Amino acid sequence: MNMMKFVYIAVCLFSVMTAPAQRSARIRELENQRKAALNEIELANRLLSETNESARNSLNRLNLLSSRLQQRKRVVSLLNQEIGIIDREIVTLRGEISSLEKELSAKRSNYGASVKKLQSHYTTQDKLLFIFSAQNFAQSFRRMRYLREYADWQKKQANEITGKQNAVKAKWAELEITRNEKQTLLYAREEETRMLQEEEATQQKEINELNRKQKRLQDDLKKKERQAASLQRQIERLIAEEVARAEAEARAAREREEKTAEGQKSDADKRVADSKGGYAMTREEKRLSDNFASSRGRLPVPVTGQYSVVGVYGEQQHQDLKYVRVVNNGIDIQATAGSDARAVFDGRVSSILVERGYNNWIIVRHGNYLTVYCNLSEIYVKRGDEVKTRQALGRIFTDSENDNATILHFELWKEREKQNPQPWLSR
Repeated sequence: MNMMKFVYIAVCLFSVMTAPAQRSARIRELENQRKAALNEIELANRLLSETNESARNSLNRLNLLSSRLQQRKRVVSLLNQEIGIIDREIVTLRGEISSLEKELSAKRSNYGASVKKLQSHYTTQDKLLFIFSAQNFAQSFRRMRYLREYADWQKKQANEITGKQNAVKAKWAELEITRNEKQTLLYAREEETRMLQEEEATQQKEINELNRKQKRLQDDLKKKERQAASLQRQIERLIAEEVARAEAEARAAREREEKTAEGQKSDADKRVADSKGGYAMTREEKRLSDNFASSRGRLPVPVTGQYSVVGVYGEQQHQDLKYVRVVNNGIDIQATAGSDARAVFDGRVSSILVERGYNNWIIVRHGNYLTVYCNLSEIYVKRGDEVKTRQALGRIFTDSENDNATILHFELWKEREKQNPQPWLSR
């Protein structure tokens, strides 16, 4: 029984030490997410400050404001989660303190009663008489052992009381630290909420202004749609040409193989398409294609430095403007001025072209996958070059005459089918 009590105290003390560590691990995780969101807000602020007056009330500016607003809401949500964890911890700590104090009070009462009872029955002289009045030596020895064990039990009881007192003190100290953490988070939440309200007001002004300029905005969007359609036709034409060229090489290889005396040919030169009408790949291209497919969710973002995604894939209603529907064959990534576009995977530069509205653009082939990098002011590679993952391909154009935006338009294709690039990219 005494051993069980000792184990119980040890468990209590261990829980005092480990509970803060467990809570801190979860709070650290939330803090890291909050820091990442604050970094994105800082980047959005910097990108907004780089825009000039002519960019005010533009759709790009509104997208940046919306991105910043979403991250601000995320920060407030994460703060609420942290406060929720601490609130639950405070309730738990108060319950543990109450339980420990009850046990400590009971233990002190029992110990005091036993000491008082012992003192009333046995003085030092009484103890000696108790030992020497034994009928024989064996009985005298048992009485000595009894008194010694009783004294040891009292010491253990005193140690248990001391342990419980320490556990209560530790819990109170932990509770005080937790209260301070909560107060700090409450201040942070109050400040973030105030900033959120200010940003919502700023965003609403932009929305109202854009609503007043509805016709001009719709004309701009239609122009962008025409440019995107022209780009898509160019990409589809280039893909068709490459497919035809690869099929011609595969056909020529088969004819040469049939003419050889042995009827044998190196597998390295053979081209095979994954699907009917698809791009016929060599063995090396097939390996590259499989590696690209297995890297889904782990490809690097195709820009250097900090960035913010300001245009997502597909056709959707604009999140703030009811009358605006946005069509996007890829994603638009806003970076800081001077940033480069970089390859997301090993591959070969298959095309370099100029498209009105997209400046210079590059297509990199990765087996039967293709990545497209648009809106480049300067090109660092040439057609046919083998490129490596994260290799700089060109400088992203900064529109100094319009809105000072540095935006890369990025697309991902598999054969002739467009893909949503975002699920392929790592954070």
